[in-house]
Amino acid sequence: MIDVNAKQLLLEGERIYLRRLMPEDVGDDYCTWMNDSDVMQYLESRFCTHTVSSLREYVEARCHDELEQMFAIVVREGDVHIGNIKIGPINVTHKYADVGVMIGDKDSWGKGYATESIRLIVDYAFNALNLNKIAAGCYAVNSGSQKAFEKAGFVAEGLRKRHYQCNGEYVDAIMMGCLNPALESQCGESS
Repeated sequence: MIDVNAKQLLLEGERIYLRRLMPEDVGDDYCTWMNDSDVMQYLESRFCTHTVSSLREYVEARCHDELEQMFAIVVREGDVHIGNIKIGPINVTHKYADVGVMIGDKDSWGKGYATESIRLIVDYAFNALNLNKIAAGCYAVNSGSQKAFEKAGFVAEGLRKRHYQCNGEYVDAIMMGCLNPALESQCGESS
């Protein structure tokens, strides 16, 4: 199994660090992010109304889940929690996981924090968890998310036509992936 050692794990970047998200991270600001239509417009959790209590329960459950790990994205300068990144569910048989990122603090948008977070989580996935692949998806109209993943080494692997409803119309889903280069020699390429 995966040893998550929840409170000890710290992934350090140049301008940010990632630490395990804890229930005490959930307060009024966090709840405001999760109910903000701009922040949530491309996330599936936008279909629920969130409370501090419901969000704390969700985070608490993730703290004990080895296969779905959530991290707080914290800007070093000021030690400010600006969003979250999640890896999981982790498939231990096939050695892959999904990743999703949310920058909740709108003043932090467009500053490269999502890309730096994705790079840190990919490094953790490949070097600590020894995963073969990380997958992500984004709405085709969410070019910022697609660019962040591409800058972090992801490539578009597929397109799901009219997959999501967004602002009253159907939009495509872009499926993205990043392969562990250290495992490349162990894998047969089939393209």
